[in-house]
Amino acid sequence: MPIAVPEVFKYDYVPETKEDLDWADLPTIDLSKFSNPQGKKELAQELIEAIRTKGFFYVINFGIPQEKVDRQFSLGNQFYDLPLEEKSKYTADLDNGAFNGYKPAGRNILAGGIRDRIEHYNIPKFDGYHERDQPDIIRENIGEIEEFARSLHTNVLDPLHALIAIALELPEDYFINLHKYENPSEDHLRYMMYRHFTPEQIEQIQSDDGVYSLGHTDLGTLTLLFRQPVAALQIKDHATGDWKWAKPLNGSLTVNTCDALSFLTGGYIKSTVHRVQIPPKDQNQFDRLGLLYFARPSNDLPLATIKSPLLEREGFTQNEFEKGNHKVPTMGEFVKVKQIWQQVKRNAHRESDGAEIAPGFKGKYHD
Repeated sequence: MPIAVPEVFKYDYVPETKEDLDWADLPTIDLSKFSNPQGKKELAQELIEAIRTKGFFYVINFGIPQEKVDRQFSLGNQFYDLPLEEKSKYTADLDNGAFNGYKPAGRNILAGGIRDRIEHYNIPKFDGYHERDQPDIIRENIGEIEEFARSLHTNVLDPLHALIAIALELPEDYFINLHKYENPSEDHLRYMMYRHFTPEQIEQIQSDDGVYSLGHTDLGTLTLLFRQPVAALQIKDHATGDWKWAKPLNGSLTVNTCDALSFLTGGYIKSTVHRVQIPPKDQNQFDRLGLLYFARPSNDLPLATIKSPLLEREGFTQNEFEKGNHKVPTMGEFVKVKQIWQQVKRNAHRESDGAEIAPGFKGKYHD
């Protein structure tokens, strides 16, 4: 007799938009080819071209059943159903750069003076260095959450890091070693909630830039975004500078490259700019729940340009810190200063745009 799935693990996805949006044409990396030597070589070239031309790409056939993904969405949904008073018990020390735990809505000002309605709940990597209290819904399912987070490393991040190393003519385990799971680093799983606005608030925001989250870059190496059907993510094309909608693709992860990977490759791999727009009319009445994983190298890694035959040949030998003769921060140092810049409570739209957050690096919003 079939075993009933526990109620906590049921999650109903919002219907996809029927609007004809200007979708980005993103490459797809099929990890089913990774186990074949010739397939691996071809994938490495496909991936580096995808990274260099688009910055965003899809990953398919990564070996994690959809049921496990659905369960994580359900857990995130259950967390956000908790009363604000309960969620607030787990608020991180945001103004001082901490980010694991809860981030309440309302810390940013959007166009028209509207406060944001974005909530985060971050669960750190299970490496023994980030022990913390969790609400019951998380604590009672922590074993499954850990298994899921670890599978993202073995099934997705390790293969992608190997392919990047091959493309840069480095030993296959080069980037894998920089991201060893047991080493202290700031990787984390995120349940992210964008609460919907009223029609009046939407009109007010759209009278200006219509943006829910301003154009920005992520600060690690790779960000993994699981498919959810509310269209809102937009990416800035490397070549044209145009904004395109990122289409939710069944059975896929949407992946983007981030600041640390740009630093380590002297800008050969760019940190990709993206933003979150108010969803189309047939979806803007729904809340938008996201499931993400942020990969970051070990905290003690200096973010200096690596020595790669390809980078040397192409002339990518210095990043912005090195070109300006600034101290090269470690990953841990960079995480803290950029998190402070990102998280400080703002009192005006675009406040702190262009502020120098580390010598040689400015925090920017991108239009």
